[in-house]
Amino acid sequence: MNNNSVLRGLAIDSPLISPEALNYRVPSWPPPSDFPVTIDYQGNIVSRYGDIIWNLTPWCTQALKINFSLDDSAQINRSAATINSDLARLVAAWWLWGPQSVRSAKSLKARLVALFPIFQLCSREGISASELYKFPRVADIIPRALSPSKSVEALTHLHALFEQRDILGFYILDQEGLRRLEASLPEHSAKQTPYIPPRIWAYQAGRLREFLEEFIAHQERLEKCYKHCLDAYSNYFGSLTAAYQVNAKAKSRPPSPFHPRSNSRIKETTHFQGRFSEIAKHFGIIDILTKWVIRPGEGFDSAGRSIMLLSSYLSMATKVGLAYLLNFSLMRIEEAWALRANCLEVETDETLGNIYLLKGITTKTIEDDDARWITSPSADLAVRVMVCVSRLRVTSALSNPKVPLTDEYINNPHLVVRPYEPWSNAKNVSEAVTVRPMYPSYLSIVKIYPNLFDSEKLRITESDLNVARLITTTLDNDQFKVGNTWPLAWHQLRRTGAVNMLSSGIVSDASVQYQLKHATRAMSLYYGRGHSQINFSKDARAHYLRTLYEIIGKEVAQLFSDRFVSPYGDTRKSVILNVVQSSDEKELSKAAKAGQVSWRQTLLGGCTKRGPCQYGGIDSVTRCGGGDFLGACADALFDREKKQQIQDLGKLIDARLIDAPSGSPYQESLRAQKRAVENALEILR
Repeated sequence: MNNNSVLRGLAIDSPLISPEALNYRVPSWPPPSDFPVTIDYQGNIVSRYGDIIWNLTPWCTQALKINFSLDDSAQINRSAATINSDLARLVAAWWLWGPQSVRSAKSLKARLVALFPIFQLCSREGISASELYKFPRVADIIPRALSPSKSVEALTHLHALFEQRDILGFYILDQEGLRRLEASLPEHSAKQTPYIPPRIWAYQAGRLREFLEEFIAHQERLEKCYKHCLDAYSNYFGSLTAAYQVNAKAKSRPPSPFHPRSNSRIKETTHFQGRFSEIAKHFGIIDILTKWVIRPGEGFDSAGRSIMLLSSYLSMATKVGLAYLLNFSLMRIEEAWALRANCLEVETDETLGNIYLLKGITTKTIEDDDARWITSPSADLAVRVMVCVSRLRVTSALSNPKVPLTDEYINNPHLVVRPYEPWSNAKNVSEAVTVRPMYPSYLSIVKIYPNLFDSEKLRITESDLNVARLITTTLDNDQFKVGNTWPLAWHQLRRTGAVNMLSSGIVSDASVQYQLKHATRAMSLYYGRGHSQINFSKDARAHYLRTLYEIIGKEVAQLFSDRFVSPYGDTRKSVILNVVQSSDEKELSKAAKAGQVSWRQTLLGGCTKRGPCQYGGIDSVTRCGGGDFLGACADALFDREKKQQIQDLGKLIDARLIDAPSGSPYQESLRAQKRAVENALEILR
């Protein structure tokens, strides 16, 4: 079959792909077995079409491979496995060179991951996937074989393959098979990401900041120590380049210039001798290394790692900085992992001062390759630490002949760079900088660096659990219970930040709905002054909005209780809440999205008025409580749980009235607010 008319060139978004490339367009369909799939920067063929494993790393920023082997189980029919492996490879080629080709290697692998269980099922049953439609009983097993989270995606891909069957050359399920599959797919209910209780969140954020502040305090000493160690290796081996080229397995070579066996030679080349602990003492960094990277019960030298302690500390610094940035932005871990040294921008506003932004690439859509995230000024601390480590390691990489570096990367490296120092025991010390290491989980960082957090401080208390369950109703009862250690995760930081932002009481939901990204008045003014053209992350925006409506739903659900009182009695309250027929949080969240329910907190309780309040109920209570002699606002609800806060507000107003100039507008404003407070307290009584 000649399908050349519908075949396309590779659409992978990579500088390696061009019409002149050998792998740009296949000469025939199916492709020849020796046709190159991936070619590296040096022009070497990395993978060919007939290979059982495709190495797609040249197209990625991380190591990525696709293994088409199905012959790895005793239950597999080997003959069928070979056929289905060929079919899976053909489908992958179709997604690369077909009419609807993928734009990234990750997308290709994600598609195959969704469908691969079907090829495995057919191999176990001893049939070809191209004939699966002839075996309805086997096809009916598909829903159990698919991952629940990937089932709908798999159905979509199967449908597309059926529609393209004439030019592809085969299909897996026909229309009847697709119909039966769709009808039998289970509902996949994704659990909410847990909200971190405030006590635990504050503790981990505080420890991260403590680490970063100590790093900055010792930065100059750390840099000098690192440079001294590089010089020692250069002197010991003749040059840094030679240090990288020495066979690491040579038994005759001492493990490092700082090993006792190296003393006589070091004496000739450098002032300092002996173990690395002496070097650390000389440069004044032994205390912070001991505090953060020496495991409990071990001495500095008994750790047996010598200079590797320095590498461990530097790697820890990048991970701590990463965690800190995620605590104070709505970034996803993939987005933060891809940040470069120039990611922090500071915009100066005449009224508000400095506004801090992180710029980077979002992982959801290609057009968001210059996105912005508003962040805390303290993000500067994390970025400075990460840039310091990054530039130190790029300095080492410059001397490694196996690591190609461009001027662009040298000037603006990633914030996270793998260890390239010559003493590193990392297996990929010679890996190209374009191939990024895989990011670790937050929980794995806690385990790798046990000195970072006190596990007792992360244990869940009854109070912690009550708060967490109020926000996240789907918590796993076995994992999240009193006495267990809270299992920190990256996405929890994202969700917790959004929840705290929206439930803080200082964020107007009207402004949030209007501009989507407003966290404070400063941000609202920032947008209002012409900066809203910046392309903010769509994924962060969506996550923010979903959390917004969820919080509104939870808050509105509480309005049905006796906690909230209308100044005009239960009848008026019933009218306000009659817009929805249910107090179910999910229904209320839907009503909030549809604009049927409005709720924002005020100093006296809350406001149910749709749209913005022209009287500024967030900052002034005069109109809310009727301090202007016109009666309390009909849209207001007073909160019994804020009674003490309202009383404290009254005392504050009394104190300010003492110093207010007699007959001044300021005095009249305070008196009006005082009347509003007294009216609210009377109503609550």
